[in-house]
Amino acid sequence: MNKLLKVAAAAGIALALTACGSSSANEETDSKTIKVGATTSPHAVILEEAKKLMEKDGYTLEITEFSDYPNINPSTSDGSLDANYFQHQPYLDSYNADSGYSEGDDGYLVSAGSIHYEPMGAYSETLEEISLDNLKEGDQVVVPNDATNEARALFLLQDLGIITLNEDATIDKATAADIKENPKNVEIVEIAADQIPSRIKDVPVVVVNGNYALDADITQYLRAQEDADSEAAQLYANVIAVKEANKDNEAVQELVKVLKSDDIKAFIAENFGDTVQAAK
Repeated sequence: MNKLLKVAAAAGIALALTACGSSSANEETDSKTIKVGATTSPHAVILEEAKKLMEKDGYTLEITEFSDYPNINPSTSDGSLDANYFQHQPYLDSYNADSGYSEGDDGYLVSAGSIHYEPMGAYSETLEEISLDNLKEGDQVVVPNDATNEARALFLLQDLGIITLNEDATIDKATAADIKENPKNVEIVEIAADQIPSRIKDVPVVVVNGNYALDADITQYLRAQEDADSEAAQLYANVIAVKEANKDNEAVQELVKVLKSDDIKAFIAENFGDTVQAAK
């Protein structure tokens, strides 16, 4: 009986050690795996290139593509995703506020690094140059209807000399109500950003984010865009977002390192031209 007990005890210890070894191995494997949610272009395209580079150092990048973005942040907050790549800091701040998350909360999301910038661009099929002289009285100009992107569009139109905004208008909150001067009385038409490219055949000018222009294949009609050194370029750089507790995670840091590498910067420049630019 004693012998049987000793054998059973030894077997139990061996099993426990095996289980611990297995758990440790899984944890090590999991620490080298990162699940990232992203919109299709350019984010998922860039991630696919980063995936190849990360594999060389033993990391596994699992990419989940979303055709639209409302569910990406919640899936990161609840842990279904380890990180996401689709948004700029103002949108991330709005998500936290709208969701009732504060610093220190489990679902609170932060930026682990700025990766690229998608300049707001003015596009036209009919005008080679977008200027006040080339517009007719009452021409329509289509801009995004969400707060941050509408503000950027209006500031771009101001840079082009088409309108003048009030002095207290800001790059993150300006609306059509802030227009002080409108010499040609252009009609500012506000619609959802993803619907704007389809209007390029109907109006002289559309103003939209680079990613939507890419998706709709209208980049050949780009006539002007935000300056790479502008306030908007700094404020609206797209980030890797993670739960606050995961910001210093090894795999997250490796992802950010790779995405900010010269290899990825070269890939962005070669594949997206002026519509997507590496963050400075």
